[in-house]
Amino acid sequence: MLIDLHTHTTASDGTDSPHLLIDKAISRRIDVLALTDHDTVGGWEEATAALKEHPSGSNMELVLGSEVSCQDEDGTSIHMLGLLFDPKYTPLIEEFEKTREHRVTRMSRIIARLNEAGIDITIDEVYAQKQGDATLGRPHLADALVAKGHVASRDEAFNIFLHNGSKYYINHYSPSPELAIQLIKEAGGVAVIAHPLASRSGRTIKSETLLKLINAGLDGIEVDHRDHSEQERSELLRLAIEHDLVVTGSSDYHGTGKLNQLAEFTTNPQHWERLEAKANARRVVKR
Repeated sequence: MLIDLHTHTTASDGTDSPHLLIDKAISRRIDVLALTDHDTVGGWEEATAALKEHPSGSNMELVLGSEVSCQDEDGTSIHMLGLLFDPKYTPLIEEFEKTREHRVTRMSRIIARLNEAGIDITIDEVYAQKQGDATLGRPHLADALVAKGHVASRDEAFNIFLHNGSKYYINHYSPSPELAIQLIKEAGGVAVIAHPLASRSGRTIKSETLLKLINAGLDGIEVDHRDHSEQERSELLRLAIEHDLVVTGSSDYHGTGKLNQLAEFTTNPQHWERLEAKANARRVVKR
């Protein structure tokens, strides 16, 4: 059974439309797929329609969610997967909108730093890389840098200009991870921290921060992820077992924007069953 609980589309910084993501997941014979675009529920309607109307008659189940941008008191970027929440819960949706607004001003400031360093790029060229009301993010800037010939790929753009330790990097407003957990759970959903020890991509959080999030009601930990080393996976698995948390594995698929492939890491069906049971209603989309 293939269960992938972390994917992205053109509703944020992925390159596949929600419809195309559903097509690819069905052709890959995935059984349970979660759509988790950054700070938005914008792709939910299209993905739901694509599944229900799919000509294959697939029995794939769709888990609707969002990857919530957060930062701790030290300014460390933390991503929280919110799954199975009620999209009509206004406080959570308002937090998404606030974060999305601050992403725009942050992007302008990053571009200003790049321009000061002699790198020719404009905000209009960045906007040209995203579709509609998609959540603006650094991957769109990376794509603009590729289009202008400054770099050859998204990966190169991040490695040179856009990683968290870069002199061009600027934080944007985002809620604390504790607030994100609170809002996700108030909305009836479940909270899973995404790639918490992703040292391969320069993002890692302190162990004491992770313990705070467990005490705040964290439901699960994304253990199996491309950006975790074997040692990091072992450490996270030990922590999950010690605190009786759900263990997930997922692709963090972004289409052609990253090397990650659908279902390259998956979640054990028993752990998925535990996680789904923690939501206050059964919200998995089925045909």
